[in-house]
Amino acid sequence: MESVMTRTVEDMTSVDHACAVPVSDEQLWEMTAAFVAGGLAAGEQVLYFDDGTATDVLARLADDRVPVERPMAQGQLAIVPPDTTRTALRSPVPQVKQIVGTAIDGALQKGFPAVRLTGQLSYALQRAGGVSLREYDDAIDEVIRDRPARVLCFYDRRRFPDEAIDELRAQHHTEVAVPAIYDDNLLRITSDRTGSARLAGEIDHSNRPRIRRLLDTTLDQALRSHSAPSDITLDLSSLRFLDVAGAVSLVHAAEEFPSTHRLVLLGVRPRVARVLDRCGAPFAAQLVLNQPETRTTHDGAHAAAG
Repeated sequence: MESVMTRTVEDMTSVDHACAVPVSDEQLWEMTAAFVAGGLAAGEQVLYFDDGTATDVLARLADDRVPVERPMAQGQLAIVPPDTTRTALRSPVPQVKQIVGTAIDGALQKGFPAVRLTGQLSYALQRAGGVSLREYDDAIDEVIRDRPARVLCFYDRRRFPDEAIDELRAQHHTEVAVPAIYDDNLLRITSDRTGSARLAGEIDHSNRPRIRRLLDTTLDQALRSHSAPSDITLDLSSLRFLDVAGAVSLVHAAEEFPSTHRLVLLGVRPRVARVLDRCGAPFAAQLVLNQPETRTTHDGAHAAAG
């Protein structure tokens, strides 16, 4: 390919085949969930080829408050089982083309305006034989060329060797990128607007100082700007673990906020909320915790994030 254009997941509406190279599992779930949610919102059928990762994607969709129960019941969101996915990845190229083409045509016959296909397919690296991933990528290009379909291929650095990533990256006209403020494979921090950030993963001694620097910088920017919001917001919907020292740091940071500003923690999981409570959160005047409502999981059972 002569050039690679970098776009966001939201820009995929104008792209039929793109790749993404996540640097962490948190980024992988973030990008996959955004791609799936975009398809569901557009009324498209979404096919997720599961290679043992669907549970994590569904958990991120739940964190993002994307309803999936009805789409799954109605066939709009279809999870292709791991055995089927892995059988396809071991199949000859012509058979893969037939599988994908039949799936797309079937969705169109059911009345869906378009189809999205994605999944974490590193199992393909274990395939014996002389067919390269590049040949499969060419086959997908051919199948979707005259069909209303979009494909997002993930080649994440934790599962694909650098040489495979370089080859497959060069194969695509478009690469999807979602920049982060910070990502250390344990904690990922992103921001989509001034005064707000999202924390996904785990906070421990290795990345705890980064949270305090984020808060100090964000508060300083808010105090210097007349248009910045008075609430500094951290979305913790996807924060699964917070150690005691990290909780103390958040509470102390809020206690140092001026009376004109507040630290608002959104989507706090019960496990994280318990640590914050034990570390003095109820007594920090400038700290506000908003816990998520009990939600329905993809199998129809009620659950709150743990």
